[in-house]
Amino acid sequence: MKPGTIYALASGIGKAGVAVIRISGDASESIFSILNSKPPAPRVATRFSLVDPQSQNLLDQALVLWFPAPASFTGENVVELHVHGGRAVVDGVMGALSRMDGFRVAEPGEFTRRAFENSKMDLTAAEGLADLVDAETTAQRDQALRQMQGALGDMYEDWRHRLLRASAYLETTIDFAEEDIPAGLEADVRELVQTLKLSISDHLDTGHRGERLRDGVRVVLLGRPNAGKSSLLNQLAQRDAAIVSEIAGTTRDVIEVHLDLAGIPVILSDTAGIRDTSDDVEVEGVRRAFSKADDADFKIIVADPSQSPLLPSEILGLIDTQTLIALNKSDLDVGVANLPKAQSIHISALTGSGISVLLDILKSKVKERFELSKQPSLTRERHRTALQECLSSLNRFEEIPSLIQSPELAAENLRTACAALGKITGRVDVEDLLDVIFNDFCIGK
Repeated sequence: MKPGTIYALASGIGKAGVAVIRISGDASESIFSILNSKPPAPRVATRFSLVDPQSQNLLDQALVLWFPAPASFTGENVVELHVHGGRAVVDGVMGALSRMDGFRVAEPGEFTRRAFENSKMDLTAAEGLADLVDAETTAQRDQALRQMQGALGDMYEDWRHRLLRASAYLETTIDFAEEDIPAGLEADVRELVQTLKLSISDHLDTGHRGERLRDGVRVVLLGRPNAGKSSLLNQLAQRDAAIVSEIAGTTRDVIEVHLDLAGIPVILSDTAGIRDTSDDVEVEGVRRAFSKADDADFKIIVADPSQSPLLPSEILGLIDTQTLIALNKSDLDVGVANLPKAQSIHISALTGSGISVLLDILKSKVKERFELSKQPSLTRERHRTALQECLSSLNRFEEIPSLIQSPELAAENLRTACAALGKITGRVDVEDLLDVIFNDFCIGK
């Protein structure tokens, strides 16, 4: 932990009714000497006149909250100054703090890092807090709150403690090799490990639910040139996000918009029309369309029956169980002869007819796959990597023919499995991870 008492604006930047300046560290209590007062009662908002200690000019009338250690967010002495949110007031108070001995501006995420290092939260809770600050939909908010309150970290810690218990059983065979080991010890340890493996595998095999809720469910629009993909994107986004033209091949790159479907974040991508072409730029656009299709959680094939009564084979090959087919120009009353058994909706990307039906079906499918589940979901790739490392160690453990004859090897595999779980919550030495995690925070958190 870097030394010093830190301060930063903890509320949003810009004009507001109230701005919150947070101060944390051993010297934070010294601010009350400048205010010519003793610290007020803990966690009770008290009105103070803030005066610049150098010029003695009045800076503001503020509400001040005092959180003595360890009962604070960071576990240190913390002071919060609730001042009026005008730029001159905030700049004046921040300038006065900068001239105080031992005070310095906080780095990104430093308040939360101090909370972690003072055991006020584990790494998963810290990441949940960062996600809560960034949350834009109700599902993102609910998942972040659950993680910040410890649901994910508690589950990982429970798994780690179970492995530690299994390790303790094995250590008895090493430390007391001359003693009689209970006959059922090996079976008990193997059963514990097998149960844990199933729990971890089930947790990993959730279709990336938590990651999608955090980052956005990926929906891609595909089809031939001039099928109406860009017009449909504009209808769904309710703004002119993409250029619409009668000239084929207008869309050559991927255009993305962000939607909120039933509280779940969705990234909707418009892609280049799929066709054979000699134009190098358009060829790259088609390649990117196929790449987006490969990575998509859901695909919407936009087809214009007036162009052709048949879907080309390269587009037919993209249709699977997570595909919707939007038949554009519904007013023409024409169909597609080789349409497979997939869910199709008649729409008009020009007038908006059928768009609400398409949205309702898409919402239903998104909620079915990605709605917040009862069990907490992993939300970051680093969690997934650590859990896979843990499973690899447990698999090596199970390959050992006899735990009684090879207790050292078995115990080592359990130790590495424990260490992998500990990386997620920060219960082992993870100094190399901390800078990466907390640098993603905003100033003041």
